[in-house]
Amino acid sequence: MRAIRRFTVRTVLPTELAALGELVHNLRWSWHPETTDLFSSVDPDLWEQVGHDPVALLGAVDPTRLRELAQDRRFQRRLADAADDLRDYLTSPKWYQSLPDAAKAVAYFSPEYGIAAALPQYSGGLGILAGDHLKAASDLGVPILAVGLLYRHGYFTQSLSPEGWQLEHYPSLDPGGLPLSLLKDVKIRVGLPEGRTLHAQVWVAQVGRVPLLLLDSDVAENDSAARDVTDRLYGGGTDHRLMQELLLGIGGVRAIRAYCAASGHPEPEVFHTNEGHAGFLGLERIRELTESRLSFDEALEVVRAGTVFTTHTPVPAGIDRFPREMIERQFGGDNAWPTVPVDRILALGVEEDPGRFNMAHMGMRLAQRVNGVSELHGDVSRGMFQALWPGFDLDEVPIGSITNGVHAPTWVSREIMEVAGRELPSLIDKAQGWEGVQKISDAEIWGIRGKLRRRLVEAARVRLRRSWRDRGASDAELGWVDDALDPEVLTIGFARRVPSYKRLTLMLRDPQRLRELLLDPDRPVQIVIAGKAHPADEGGKKLIQQIVRFADEEDVRHRIVFLPDYDMALGQLLVQGCDVWMNNPLRPLEACGTSGMKAALNGGLNLSIRDGWWDEWFDGTNGWAIPTADGVTDPDRRDDLESGALLDLIEHEVADRFYDRAADGLPRRWLEMVKHTLATLGPKVLAGRMLRDYVVTLYTPASHAARALSSDAYGQARAFAAWCVRVSQAWPGVRVEHVEASGIGDTPEVGAALELRTTVALGDLAPGDVLVQAAYGRVGAHDELLSPSYLTLEEISNGDDGKAHYSGVLPLERTGAFGYTVRVVPHHPLMASHADLGLVALPEEPAGMTNGTLR
Repeated sequence: MRAIRRFTVRTVLPTELAALGELVHNLRWSWHPETTDLFSSVDPDLWEQVGHDPVALLGAVDPTRLRELAQDRRFQRRLADAADDLRDYLTSPKWYQSLPDAAKAVAYFSPEYGIAAALPQYSGGLGILAGDHLKAASDLGVPILAVGLLYRHGYFTQSLSPEGWQLEHYPSLDPGGLPLSLLKDVKIRVGLPEGRTLHAQVWVAQVGRVPLLLLDSDVAENDSAARDVTDRLYGGGTDHRLMQELLLGIGGVRAIRAYCAASGHPEPEVFHTNEGHAGFLGLERIRELTESRLSFDEALEVVRAGTVFTTHTPVPAGIDRFPREMIERQFGGDNAWPTVPVDRILALGVEEDPGRFNMAHMGMRLAQRVNGVSELHGDVSRGMFQALWPGFDLDEVPIGSITNGVHAPTWVSREIMEVAGRELPSLIDKAQGWEGVQKISDAEIWGIRGKLRRRLVEAARVRLRRSWRDRGASDAELGWVDDALDPEVLTIGFARRVPSYKRLTLMLRDPQRLRELLLDPDRPVQIVIAGKAHPADEGGKKLIQQIVRFADEEDVRHRIVFLPDYDMALGQLLVQGCDVWMNNPLRPLEACGTSGMKAALNGGLNLSIRDGWWDEWFDGTNGWAIPTADGVTDPDRRDDLESGALLDLIEHEVADRFYDRAADGLPRRWLEMVKHTLATLGPKVLAGRMLRDYVVTLYTPASHAARALSSDAYGQARAFAAWCVRVSQAWPGVRVEHVEASGIGDTPEVGAALELRTTVALGDLAPGDVLVQAAYGRVGAHDELLSPSYLTLEEISNGDDGKAHYSGVLPLERTGAFGYTVRVVPHHPLMASHADLGLVALPEEPAGMTNGTLR
């Protein structure tokens, strides 16, 4: 028989051990080894059995053992010290508290969070990045209030069939058995069509200083369909996905309001949307403001000013899009919000397909500040979304970039952290002071690398044996597992989600050559692989099956292994234990990728396609860049070329350097690269650097803009919104009527100055409403300006006929083809960029260039 309901009975701690509960329920333990040492000492064997989950530990420990600890003075001292350390961490001023006029609080919305393996609410990179974001915010004192959903089945656990096919399992999670506390007397309600209501309760996970609110629809007030809204991460069909995103966005804002009212936490001034899944939060904020007597346009400007939107996908297929009629049904009819017209909502999600509602487009239209997650991804995103800002060149599309980072205390091995604490005290939260890496001896680094490799090999054998047993093998068939992998062999790691563009099987394009590399008698290579395919991705599952079948072959199975159920715990083992981290996506489809950053911080070297973060930070000596065949349009041919280049690098450069040993047995040239990697990448790849960038370039400007619009009882918002409406309505009357140039003669030369004059018809606008600019510089084959410079022209006269005259001087600073044009853009001090309104006026294009070629 199966139980119809499951719950966890929690341990009643002796009074002397009350602080133990305090430590368990703050997830800081997930990146604080001294606290986990304390947990381990409660019962070392049990600690291993429960997978280093302190909640499970306290639920399973013998009460007799707790009574013993309550009388153990040494344990009591350690417990008191750990509790005092946590309280000091939570209350002492950090970096953020030294900033003048920063945001009082920032709300951060994400559909998933990778905080710890004991809280399985993540599927991949988006969630792991969100978890690192919160941890770094806690370390730096950034007052973030995070929002997500509590999935009762989390993401799936993975096993393999005897044939190597991915199998998914969805274990039930009981919130009472997780490091969570229920926000009592708070119920969130979201209206649904046909008179239905979606109810949710709120659980709080304390991530250091950061509260993480997780909404849970499994409550008695809901019908069965509504209870299943938060059943699993990225499960169900379109209706189910929409319900999840409504709860995350609309319900999330309501949860924040309830939490702040109950706890006294400052109300957020800035709202950060981590991908489009939470985009409905902007609509909820508009509803709040319009019910407080602002118009829709006024509320829209207030919301935009204080919203940051981060896009994580480099492909349109990664964007959530819903049928237009589904959105119309949700926000219209009997479920309409009286102050938020459904046609205005639909306009926010308009895209090329008139039948679809685009969540990323809505997110960008509701945010004044938008960013990608690496420099290359910023470039790709500007191209993807350029249509939202018609008339503006690619470089001016207002999508910036902040390259992701990783939380070192979570991902860096304890051995490396201890050395770093001695020589690199800034490792945790400062992007400077890494010169000290040169003080660490080669022997010490190599000794640590060997220890981490052995740890990975031992853990991989345990997982490999378990996987083969699950696939039906008997113990008698598994004697070979004891010798699988070798702690002295060059170890390459490849672990990530398994969509097709990440090309899990690129290494198999030439299986015979790969086999020769694995079995080389003098310079062997071993590869440890892990990854999950989305349950609905049959193509991804086939890729896993192909790699598993190769790894099953008797002659190579000791050199290449696939480890099922990739999670944070396995990820930590891999990034710490592998000598080389391999990544071969189809460029430029990797938005950022952070696993290679984690490997680098552990003394590993990257072997990667120049995509995501590696494109901007590869310097020629901190790893290897796999050449890309960007101009090859045949995908099979491209894969063959890039696979061949990958295997060439492994054979002729990677293995050669790893096995090139000095007389003392140390690979000096390899260790030079390791030290260079730590010194150059170390300061860049930290989540602390990333958070500083968000605070300085996005959060603080957004908070200032939000305050400006809310000042004077929203008087500024009313005035700015009225200005935006007036300018938008009058813009068809704005024209560049005449442009003339002089001062350069018939043979212009470098150093000359071109005098430019233009006449602009302003229609119903005033000169103060616009900027008139000259764009100038190199031109391409089709007269297009290439990375132009801009000069704001000076107004020289303004007639009664609605026409104004402007002039300026353009320097001729280089030889070659030169061109220029004039444009008019709206101008207001509350605009974040010239492209904010998506309005620009340009001259009518001439039939051809009329100014000749300047020399």
